[in-house]
Amino acid sequence: MRRTQLYLDEHLWNALHTSARSRKTSVSELVREAVRERYLGRRDEQMKAMQEFVGIRKERSAPLDAVEYVQNLRRGDRLDRLHGK
Repeated sequence: MRRTQLYLDEHLWNALHTSARSRKTSVSELVREAVRERYLGRRDEQMKAMQEFVGIRKERSAPLDAVEYVQNLRRGDRLDRLHGK
């Protein structure tokens, strides 16, 4: 762990001090927690989302042909259904 020094205005210091006392922890721990949430939380969320996304199309045996897929979308009565016919 590394030590750092922060300059906090009186209002922020009082808020942190009050919160630390009510939670029975230190101001330092509150700051570490806030930094973790702000700068590492998003990374963890992104990693989780990517892990959930990987393999979403595992059931497909062959790669998808993009041209054929778009042509299939354009075929049929899709426009009629869109206009309520």
